[in-house]
Amino acid sequence: MFDNLLTGLTHQFVGWLLVPVLIMLIGVVAAAIWECGNALAERFHALPRLHRGTPTEAVAALGRRRIERADLLARVGPMLGLMGTLIPLGPGLAALGRGELEILAQAVTVAFDTTVLGLLVGIVGFVLGRLRRRWYDNVLDRLESTPAQAAS
Repeated sequence: MFDNLLTGLTHQFVGWLLVPVLIMLIGVVAAAIWECGNALAERFHALPRLHRGTPTEAVAALGRRRIERADLLARVGPMLGLMGTLIPLGPGLAALGRGELEILAQAVTVAFDTTVLGLLVGIVGFVLGRLRRRWYDNVLDRLESTPAQAAS
């Protein structure tokens, strides 16, 4: 039933994806760590300076870019984690059918590890996105209320 050429090519292509997916997953983990450091510097150093004479449009554009980076992590991390989960499970289940438990154990280990890393990146991205939205909303509120107070 599954012995046609197209199925074999698909299986081979998906197998080739595992290494690039693992590399990209490590990359987004590194990006998440980088973004955490950026967020700390942003919160305690950059944001307090933004409300001192910075144009509202520039603050809004900066906030959008930084929030988009966090949102990208929140979406891409779990997707890569899921790909890293599913790709090794096919060969692992095939190995189970042949009684090769060592190969199955290795496949399941890779599957669980990539799931955890992908979810971790998603959590970091989600939290950073929510925090940045709040931070930039507060800065924009202060910028918008400052001219109103000066005029009255």
